[in-house]
Amino acid sequence: MKTLNIPYSTDLLIASGKSPKEMEQELKFLLAVKLFELGRVSLGKAAEFCEMGRIHFMNELGRMKIPVINIEYDQIRDELSDD
Repeated sequence: MKTLNIPYSTDLLIASGKSPKEMEQELKFLLAVKLFELGRVSLGKAAEFCEMGRIHFMNELGRMKIPVINIEYDQIRDELSDD
């Protein structure tokens, strides 16, 4: 497995109000969310990446108002007009 090291200052850690472990977990989660949002990884892979169950990850996406299903309105219109 590959690893990625991201340096951060103590000031950022203090401002977050979190322990180093909590902050690193949050950063990992936020990276997984963004990769999912961009369509680079599936929901399952994003959840696995941040060490969450799929349902928990989906609930967190909902809390952040990020849609779990990402269908473009144009795509829906095209599918409906085919009928």
